Amino acid sequence: MVIQEGTAAERRTPLTRERVLQAAVELADRDGIENLSMRKLGQELGVDAMALYRHVRGKDDLLDGVVEVVIGEIERPEPGEDWKASLRELIMAARRVMLRHPWAPRILEDRGTAGPAALAHINAVLGTLLAGGFSMDTAHHALHVLSSRIFGFHQDLFDDSGRAPDPETQAMVVRSLAVSYPSLAELAAAASHDGGLGACDDDVEFAFGLDLILGGLERARAAS
Repeated sequence: MVIQEGTAAERRTPLTRERVLQAAVELADRDGIENLSMRKLGQELGVDAMALYRHVRGKDDLLDGVVEVVIGEIERPEPGEDWKASLRELIMAARRVMLRHPWAPRILEDRGTAGPAALAHINAVLGTLLAGGFSMDTAHHALHVLSSRIFGFHQDLFDDSGRAPDPETQAMVVRSLAVSYPSLAELAAAASHDGGLGACDDDVEFAFGLDLILGGLERARAAS
């Protein structure tokens, strides 16, 4: 049986692994990663789903591939003399990519970092540290401290993804916390970027944490 791959016009553009993976990323961006399936991807490309198996072995291979595509979007600036500025620029470039694909961090955590694009990115981070005067031992520790931040995301302590509650609900939350968790109640009442209980700015928190880590690594580098 011959599987037809789309219309005559579509067949003039060869179906390749790269094209399949790019279409998968675009589908995940538009409809959510949970809606990515071989059937829907085939519809997106105008081909029978079975035609995709010539280019990806299955759903796991597809997910590994989209991780590679996303990480491959990270721009690597030319390393400068200031290792800290160079590494910050690289990590913030990764941050911008993850903001374009908000579903990607979860998939990256699930699938791991063993693909060529991920290894190349880790290698670039390590190379920046070594060129900046870190010993291999201290650079190794630095990679563990930076952890997923090198890919532009981290596991936040609070889930601020929802809408901020109205003032009356805010006040009720603060009162309910005050009895058992007085410090958290004080935080809820006062400590946010809006001056009251509300969603924090994830980008501000990410950059703040990154700068703290880089400052600590500079002291570790100097000490070693």
